[in-house]
Amino acid sequence: MITAAVAGASGYAGGELLRLLAGHPEIEPTVLAAGGRAGESVGAVHPNLVELAELPLVETSVDALAAADIVFLALPHGESAALAAQLPAGLPIVDLGADFRLSDAAAWERFYGGPHAGTWTYGLPELPGARSMISTSRRIANPGCYPTAVALAFAPVLAAGLAEPDVVVVAASGTSGAGRKATDSLLATQVMGSMSAYKVGGSHQHTPEMEQSLSSAAGVAVTLSFTPLLAPMPRGILATVSAPMRAGVTEAAVREALESAYADEPFVHLLPEGQWPQTSSVSGSNAAHLQCAVDEHAGRVVVVCAIDNLGKGAAGQALQNANLVLGLPEGMGLSVNGIAP
Repeated sequence: MITAAVAGASGYAGGELLRLLAGHPEIEPTVLAAGGRAGESVGAVHPNLVELAELPLVETSVDALAAADIVFLALPHGESAALAAQLPAGLPIVDLGADFRLSDAAAWERFYGGPHAGTWTYGLPELPGARSMISTSRRIANPGCYPTAVALAFAPVLAAGLAEPDVVVVAASGTSGAGRKATDSLLATQVMGSMSAYKVGGSHQHTPEMEQSLSSAAGVAVTLSFTPLLAPMPRGILATVSAPMRAGVTEAAVREALESAYADEPFVHLLPEGQWPQTSSVSGSNAAHLQCAVDEHAGRVVVVCAIDNLGKGAAGQALQNANLVLGLPEGMGLSVNGIAP
């Protein structure tokens, strides 16, 4: 049995990762580190994890993490780099934070602050060439939740030259995307029955990551305008991505580009014509649901993507990457079926 250490096991992404690992036939969670919740049991923090309830949460230490065969870092942005630098070079690590996602040091400093720690292999297997790179790497930067949905939606469109590299994204996320730390903006009384925009005008930290993935797909620099929305639901992302279409582009051409890109992908599904993605359909899964349209009136290509921000947007994708790194079947321990209603 392969042993796994999880740093940040008390958070939402860490808890979802523990849930998935509890059902994995080849990977066993053995070191569960949780900073401020150290000393408590898993059951006290995650009452849903009955099988793991008696396991203790321990202090986060290099020695404890290094004892496992693979390490997952589910820590706040900016906290992974120092810890990773002290772990053995050959030890596989999947970082669910942002520390190693960006290749542009200036972008990191602008959006996150502090020195840039470097760049690891970007862990979105469905991007062209990514799967083989992940399989031969020991350090994986797990993508962010919004960037996962946006890249899956629009990378094939830009790669096929169907739209201009001037992209607009409006995406709604469930409250778990903000993490477990209590803030006034996440109180139930603030969220229930209401939607709100936040970090509008290019200030959201995922903007450079989205531009990085889409620019790689397009082969030219992509400019992206991002408006994130907070939705009154615990989990899920619904991203609407659009750009001016190139002359003569049809909806059939857009659909063909998406079908061609994802025909053999187990987790990405282009829905039948007329059926639109909904977050409830992907909740609890590692699936991404897509649909496309051409707005002839406005001259724009539109693709909508739904994912579970804790699944394909975080823990599910981390486990998918771990399977690749460890030479296991990519979908082991993961499901394409949501839990709606």
